[in-house]
Amino acid sequence: MSSTTSTDTAKRAKLPSLTGLRFFAALLVFFFHSSLMDSPIPPNAPINPFADEGIANAFETAFGKAGYLGVSFFFVLSGFVLAWASKPGERTTAFLRRRLLKIFPNHLVVFAASLLLFAGAAVTSVADWLPNMLLIHTWFPQPSVNLSVNPPSWSLGSELLFYMLFPLLIVPIRKIRGGALWFWSAVMVAGTIGVQLVSTYLVPATPKSAITPVSDMQFWFGYLLPAGRLFEFVLGILLARIVLAGRWPRRVGFGISLALTAVGYAAALVLPFQYGFVAATIVPVAALIAATAASDVDGRVTFLRSRPMVWLGEVSFGFYLVQGVTIFYLRSLLGETTYGIGGSLLVVAGFFLASLLGGWLLFRFVESPAMTHFGRSKRRTAPAAAAASDPAPVTTGTSAPEPVSAGSGREH
Repeated sequence: MSSTTSTDTAKRAKLPSLTGLRFFAALLVFFFHSSLMDSPIPPNAPINPFADEGIANAFETAFGKAGYLGVSFFFVLSGFVLAWASKPGERTTAFLRRRLLKIFPNHLVVFAASLLLFAGAAVTSVADWLPNMLLIHTWFPQPSVNLSVNPPSWSLGSELLFYMLFPLLIVPIRKIRGGALWFWSAVMVAGTIGVQLVSTYLVPATPKSAITPVSDMQFWFGYLLPAGRLFEFVLGILLARIVLAGRWPRRVGFGISLALTAVGYAAALVLPFQYGFVAATIVPVAALIAATAASDVDGRVTFLRSRPMVWLGEVSFGFYLVQGVTIFYLRSLLGETTYGIGGSLLVVAGFFLASLLGGWLLFRFVESPAMTHFGRSKRRTAPAAAAASDPAPVTTGTSAPEPVSAGSGREH
C-alpha cells in the first residue's frame, strides 16, 4: 500500500531527518579513512593506528566498504534534494550560482591548505594540480591527477557534473508518468551494475594498482569517473518524484531500509571488489533515503531531525572535505608509529574532533558567508530572494561525499 500523502503536502515538507542522516554517511567515510592500511599521500604509510595486527585487520575489514557506501548515499541524496527543491521556471543561472557556491569556496580553501601542508612537494606540475582546482580531475585516468592535492575532493568532480546537467535532466524526468517512475529507477540500478561489468570485462586489468585488487584504470572507470556516477544521481531525482507523488510504500519504512542497508553492506564485503562500490548497496541506499524523506513528509518525529543532528548534517560536507588534512596529513606527522588499543582510540578520537572542528569552521566562515552574500540575485527583493533560496534542511553539501564522499585507491 502506498503512502496517501498528497503531492501538495509533500512539496511543502522540509526534510530535517535527511539532513541529520547525512552526518552518518559522512561518518562512514571517516571510519573508512581512519582504517586505511595505506595513506593516499606519500609515503603511503598506514593510517590505521592499531599495533595489534588482528585488531588492525578487523578495523580495516569492518569499514573496508564504508566509504563507498557513504559516497553513494551522497550522490543519490544530491539528486533527491535538488529535485525536491526544484521549481518549474527556475532560472538556470540562479540554480548554478547557488550550486557552485556550495562546493567551490570550501574546496578552494581546503585545496590551498593541502598544497601548503603536504601536496605542494608532490604535485609539481600544473597539469596535476590545475584539474583538481577546477574539479575536472576525475575525468583523467592517471592517479597522479584524479587523486591529487586533497584526495577527498574527487567526489566534487562528480557533483560538478551533476549540477551542470540537472537543469537538463529535470525537464524530461518531470514528464515521466507516475507508473513509469519505478521502471526508470530500475534502469538506473541496472546501470550501476553495467558500469562494473564493463569495468571488469572491457577495461584493462593490468597493470594492477598498488593499493587495490583491481587496476588503476578499472578503479578510475568503475568508481572515480563522473559519467559512471550519473546513475545514482538520476536515481535520486526519480526517488524524489516517487515520494512527491505519494508512491513510496509505507511498509518500507526507516527500520526496514536500515536493515536492508546492513544486508547490502554485508554483501559488499564478500562480493568481488568493484561490486562493493555501488551495486551491492544501491537499492538499500535508495530505500533509506526515500523512507527517511517519507517519514518527514508524514510528520513522524525521529531523532534524526533533532537540532544536534541537523547541525551535524549541516557541517557534514566540511567534515568530509577536510579529512585529507585532519586524517591523512595529521597521521603522517605521527610517522609509522602504531599504538595499543587505548592509544589508538585516542588517535581516532583526535582525528574525529579535528575533522568536526574543521567542518564547522568551513560551514561557519566559508560556506555560510558565501551563500549569504553571493547566493541570491541582487536584482530580487529580499523577500523574493529568501523564497527562492534552498530550504535549509533540504540542502546537501556535496552530496560527498558534498562528502562524501575517499582518495587512495579506495578513497572517497
